[in-house]
Parts: sequence; C-alpha cells; structure tokens
Amino acid sequence: MRSESVVTRPDPGYTERLTLPWWLWLAGVGTAGLLATEVWLGATGLRAWLPYAVLFPLAVVALWWLGRIRLAVRDGELLVDDARLPVRFVADAVALDASGRREVLGVGADPLAFVVQRPWVAGAVQVVLDDPADPTPYWVVSTRHPVRLAAAILAARDGAGPAHRA
Repeated sequence: MRSESVVTRPDPGYTERLTLPWWLWLAGVGTAGLLATEVWLGATGLRAWLPYAVLFPLAVVALWWLGRIRLAVRDGELLVDDARLPVRFVADAVALDASGRREVLGVGADPLAFVVQRPWVAGAVQVVLDDPADPTPYWVVSTRHPVRLAAAILAARDGAGPAHRA
C-alpha cells in the first residue's frame, strides 16, 4: 500500500492594487509638461531644462503614490494599505456599485467611518463592524471587484473555503 502525501497550499485570499488608469497618467504627465513649459517661457541656460527635470519626476512620484493602495484578505484580516481589520469583527460586507458608493459616502455618511475612496474606481465595499470597543461603525473601501471582495471577506469571516483572487 502506497501512501500519498497531499500538499496543501495556503489560501491566497484576495489581493488588489488600486492603480491609476492610463488616462490619469497621461493627464498628470501632460500637466507637468504644461507647467514646465510655463516656467521655462523661452529662457536659456539652467531655466531651460530645470523645470522639466524637476516636474516630470515629481509628477511620476505623485501619480505612483496615488495608485499605491493595496487591498488584501488573508490570514483572517482585511488589509487596506497599512490598516488591518480582523474579520471576526465583520458583521456584514456589502458590495456597492457607483450609485451605492455615492449614497454611502453622501450627506448621511457617518463621520467616524473609515473610508479609502478612489474616485477613478467605480465600485466599493461597505464593511459593517460588530466591535463594541471600536467607535468606527463601518469601513468603505474602493475596489474594482466589489462582489469578489465582499465574498472574500465573508468567506474569511466564516472560515469557508478559498476566496477569490483579483
């Protein structure tokens, strides 16, 4: 009788990076070019190239910084950038489309809510909390795959099988 060893892989969970779309990169670099041209205004010498040498790298760093946010559901936690939420405190996770996100973040929004919102990402997930020690009533997190992220959060909370990966 031969014994087979079954290798189980850890659940990869859900991961996503909220990068900027190409058209925002184009707009940002174009704006940097226009600003550099305004500063240059036909000058010679150092003023001819310095605005371009400063503003283009500055624009690239700023655009990269705007698209740095990472979302993950792994090891029993929802990770949003450097914030961590143990999924045992999650009462519910609701996938939101653009109009739902607008409603949740609108006039009736709770000022104590934790919000990571990116306007170029249409969807979001509202994570309702059940932690009496925490005054935060819910989290609202932008995501390109709201249904998959909500399912991953609830699956991690319930200890269900593997979640989805973006």
